[in-house]
Amino acid sequence: MAPNLDSFGRDRALYQEHAKRRIAEREARRTRRRQAREQTGKMADHLEGLSSDDEETSTDITNFNLEKDRISKESSKVFEDVLESFYSIDCIKSQFEAWRSKYYMSYKDAYIGLCLPKLFNPLIRLQLLTWTPLEAKCRDFENMLWFESLLFYGCEEREQEKDDVDVALLPTIVEKVILPKLTVIAENMWDPFSTTQTSRMVGITLKLINGYPSVVNAENKNTQVYLKALLLRMRRTLDDDVFMPLYPKNVLENKNSGPYLFFQRQFWSSVKLLGNFLQWYGIFSNKTLQELSIDGLLNRYILMAFQNSEYGDDSIKKAQNVINCFPKQWFINLKGERTISQLENFCRYLVHLADTIYRNSIGCSDVEKRNARENIKQIVKLLASVRALDHAMSVASDHNVKEFKSLIEGK
Repeated sequence: MAPNLDSFGRDRALYQEHAKRRIAEREARRTRRRQAREQTGKMADHLEGLSSDDEETSTDITNFNLEKDRISKESSKVFEDVLESFYSIDCIKSQFEAWRSKYYMSYKDAYIGLCLPKLFNPLIRLQLLTWTPLEAKCRDFENMLWFESLLFYGCEEREQEKDDVDVALLPTIVEKVILPKLTVIAENMWDPFSTTQTSRMVGITLKLINGYPSVVNAENKNTQVYLKALLLRMRRTLDDDVFMPLYPKNVLENKNSGPYLFFQRQFWSSVKLLGNFLQWYGIFSNKTLQELSIDGLLNRYILMAFQNSEYGDDSIKKAQNVINCFPKQWFINLKGERTISQLENFCRYLVHLADTIYRNSIGCSDVEKRNARENIKQIVKLLASVRALDHAMSVASDHNVKEFKSLIEGK
């Protein structure tokens, strides 16, 4: 029988079976994590959607590792019929070092310094075949044999010339080998939802920026391609992977229901993504980051979820976690009483939240009124923390918050 294919050309029966298995394994992982939190007493502090970085099934991980091992074994055969002096970086390097040492002018006239990065390129790429900074046990490329072998190439006792291109051997290899490798990883492997992977990508990027400023800079073509790949991956995540469900509030009243749990998971996973985007502060411009994180994620998805959240402790807790993601440097040098323009909608929501909490407290008990007042004070502090002093003063004035100055100073 011919297989029953869907619009993507997949066998429907096999695809559905695979999807069911993935769902079952995902739920099993969540159950194990939940039980572990219960045993350690961390259940109360846990927020669904923040914990799991790895959503791959054990089957996928096993298949990946098997394929990786197969590729590693196959790669060891690439030079099996080649003499060591023609594929060993140490042997090749020693020959050119001898030429440079004995006949420097001939070496220089042959432009060997310009040829060496191209010569070593395929040999280094072979050693980096399974290298990825996304893995916990990833080896620092500066500790690899090829790097240590080439580290002091061209460093001799005699004084070096100012235009000696061999000085730039390793930076050029970083530009021609490491950056293209990272570009492919950013496009095809990096998951922006993963806090761990994002931290590692940010770490390796900062390492290259600080360690190799001559090639890893805004004017370098390969650097531009790499940064563009990162941005496109983040934009693709916004467009394809972020989803915020809309439910009537009465559907979310049952906190053990499927819709409520799914809504909370989607909200907190979006907040996690917001924090991951803003880990790139200092690498991308503020304009680019604010466009991605505030316009693309906060205003487009997270604010929509706030409309379905409870007015009170829950909403304030969520707002606090959102604000914790913002770089403090955004607000330090702001002049006047207004925050950055992209946060205006978020600030208006906080003002609306304060008004709603106050209205809901009318006619309630004294304890509930005191809680409402404390919540309003907390909102004033949140607004002040993002330098939205105009909104903070408005809320303090409307609700007779006399401790405005101390709240601002203690933010």
